[in-house]
Amino acid sequence: MSTAVVVGSGPNGLAAAITLARAGLDVTVLEGAAEIGGGTRTGEAIVPGLLHDHCSAIHPMAVGSPFLCGLDLERYGLSWAWPEIDCAHPLDDGTAGALLRSVTATAAGLGSDGRAWRLLFERTTAGYDRMSADIMRPLLRLPRHPLRLARFGIPALAPATLLAGLFRTEQARGLFGGVAAHAFHPLHRPLSASIGLGILTAGHTYGWAVAAGGSQRITEAMAAYLGDLGGKIETGVPVRSVSDLPPAELTMWNLAPTSVAEILGGRLPGRVMKSYRSFRYGPGAFKIDYAVHGGVPWTAEAARRAGTVHLGGTFAEIAATEREIHRGRMPDRPFVLVGQQYLADPQRSVGDIHPIWAYAHVPHGYPGDATAAITAQIERFAPGFRDRIIGTSVRSTTGFAEYNPNYVGGNIMTGAKDIPQLLFGPRKTLQPYDIGVPGHYLCSAATPPGPGAHGMCGFNAAQRALRRLGIEASS
Repeated sequence: MSTAVVVGSGPNGLAAAITLARAGLDVTVLEGAAEIGGGTRTGEAIVPGLLHDHCSAIHPMAVGSPFLCGLDLERYGLSWAWPEIDCAHPLDDGTAGALLRSVTATAAGLGSDGRAWRLLFERTTAGYDRMSADIMRPLLRLPRHPLRLARFGIPALAPATLLAGLFRTEQARGLFGGVAAHAFHPLHRPLSASIGLGILTAGHTYGWAVAAGGSQRITEAMAAYLGDLGGKIETGVPVRSVSDLPPAELTMWNLAPTSVAEILGGRLPGRVMKSYRSFRYGPGAFKIDYAVHGGVPWTAEAARRAGTVHLGGTFAEIAATEREIHRGRMPDRPFVLVGQQYLADPQRSVGDIHPIWAYAHVPHGYPGDATAAITAQIERFAPGFRDRIIGTSVRSTTGFAEYNPNYVGGNIMTGAKDIPQLLFGPRKTLQPYDIGVPGHYLCSAATPPGPGAHGMCGFNAAQRALRRLGIEASS
């Protein structure tokens, strides 16, 4: 039996391990931390029983993942839950743009901009499952559905600022801009619309779901499935050098490229070493978990029913703050994402105390404390919020890097999503999972299709490894 080692137990590492185990390989996953999950973990940070997701929290890309959907993880305790409103983008006048799973319902709430919203999302949403066969793998390939991909891809090539010009109301512009800002990329640059369009289209197809009981349930279910396949997971086993690896025919690296370069050193070909060492990281995240009595008193009614709330004001304000953080300057009013997962999954709360998940976009490696700025942004759209806080837990950019070494400088995207890295991954090649060392493959979120708990980076990398071994992957 062929053997494989997977370094890192986040969703991509577990996806690679499952794919290899299903093909008959003897698989061992090595995890440096004490618990599995990478960015997909959950804990009781403030009040016993109050559940806070550590990083990855809302899962529009995971709930419809071609890989995860094929595993029947419900057998292992994974279930999804949806809020009444997927996302709200409040403005200072008390109104808000509201995103619902239905394109028609979302468009109806956007008034005069409803037609433009339908134009962007009706057809792509209707064909998302077929289109995802192309967008959830390396983009520089002969597409399986070229016409559908073109309908999605041509707008995705544009700067987000250009697409925002399709809308006349601040509610629609802000709603689109807040989702586009998930890319941690300046909104005036080409391709800056792509990640936002992908998230919105996936969300209109499957909704912005949360994992019931916390995001940790995703990795727990994957680990249980791997165990049934005979795979093993060892925690508390950091890999700092090649000597830490057991012998194996395949080694899958669910690590940032810079870490792989440090571990493998001179074993890497010179061109790969140069690319991995110069891999670019984007802005960071500064996160606060709040325990809040009675929830957040949003002025906008839609925000009170939304699983996710984006705080950044108008599209122009969001675009300006994203430019600032890319220049290394911390804005007074940063773009803040707020998660109210308990609205879909009430078991996360303790009585009338609710977990509020929030983080701000900050400059890469930001050394300061963004607590006051994040709290002020929430207070801006929810007066009286401060008075309801009974406890907080903070994770800075340094804290993120310590929590997960893939999050260099607090960059939870595992790399800047500029044009070269979005298209190619960590180096310019048509085989982004190959690292130039026989039997070794990169499967982290630094590779296409990028961040999320969808597991597709690991699945794609493992399929590439199996093909190189001449083994047919299990469907």
